Amino acid sequence: MIRHLFKLIWNKKKQNFLLLTEILVSFMVIFAVFTLVVNYYQNFKQPMGFAYDRVWVISFQSDVKIKDKDSLDVYYKNMLGSIKAMPQVQEASFSSSNVPFSANTHMNNIDYKKLHINRVNYYMAGDTYDKVLAMKVIEGRWFGKQDDAAAAKPTIINQTLRQQLFGNGKAIGEKVGGEGSKRVIVGVVQDVKAKGDYQEAGLAMYERIDTSSNDGHGRVMVKVNDRADAAFESRLYKLMANNANNSGIEIEHLADKRKSINNTTLIPMIILLIVACFLIINVALGLFGVLWYNINKRKGEIGLRRAIGASGNSVSAQLVTESMILATLALIIGTFFAAQFPLLNVFGLAASVYVIAILLSVVFIYLLVLVCSLYPGKQAAAILPAIALHEE
Repeated sequence: MIRHLFKLIWNKKKQNFLLLTEILVSFMVIFAVFTLVVNYYQNFKQPMGFAYDRVWVISFQSDVKIKDKDSLDVYYKNMLGSIKAMPQVQEASFSSSNVPFSANTHMNNIDYKKLHINRVNYYMAGDTYDKVLAMKVIEGRWFGKQDDAAAAKPTIINQTLRQQLFGNGKAIGEKVGGEGSKRVIVGVVQDVKAKGDYQEAGLAMYERIDTSSNDGHGRVMVKVNDRADAAFESRLYKLMANNANNSGIEIEHLADKRKSINNTTLIPMIILLIVACFLIINVALGLFGVLWYNINKRKGEIGLRRAIGASGNSVSAQLVTESMILATLALIIGTFFAAQFPLLNVFGLAASVYVIAILLSVVFIYLLVLVCSLYPGKQAAAILPAIALHEE
């Protein structure tokens, strides 16, 4: 029976080629959609790694003319102290411009023995940065006064980078290099999804901000209590504006920045979903049209089969099976191309993302073809043999 169906499909290869191509293209588009969906879902399930509620970011431009390091240190510490003195402020810390949920990204590399790792998210943070964001230190410690006279730069890394550098070995106290400088690992923190709910945490390293230098300043993150309102925000703005040489002040809420970056992340998937919907509609209409055309062209064949004793269900099953065989041929080709993505590590996603996306895409295409072929098959089963042979 299957061999006979393959022969029928081959005899109408020109007619079936377009349908097979439509199914193949649909599979690849659906595969792309499911890859995005599965990747976003897996990232969404991971813990955020920090608390963003009631955390505000103050951006400022400081044209400080102080050259003496001790005086500059006092200037920045006084600025931070004046913010912490406000009753609505629970904690505050200096930060580099790549605060969580911002569009700014700083990258660095890190070396350890024979390992060289690129594209590590690089953050500059103050001594209370972890308290502002309620970050979890799982090994070692955060920055503190004991790092003032450190010979090597104290560095904190996240779990993912720790695993790549040291595996199950010792991390605290190990010295690593990068860009001609030596760093010592003093702590390991839980992964932080700094680019929103749907993006992975990636690799991250944190370096202590030097308040005796102008490098790395420009952001203050403030953890406020539930009494902080618009009036307090206005007072905070005035406090920063009254600091000498401060200008270009902007206050943002991390909760609002999270919504904005999540929307930006979801836009490509929404566009792809729209394209996929139009393509699926076209494929469904194509299936209906081709099967309907087949029924009209094959009325004589169907009538003859019915006349020699074939049941309506067997005729219907034949048309549905032909469609499923066409879908299988398209899926074999599509799966071959889709399998290259995890094999070649395209886009750097986990292999499990592609495997799940392939399986979901195969199931989706089979269901689509099955649904689209059931009604035409039912119509074919309703053809009476006498009428069909009389028309022929």
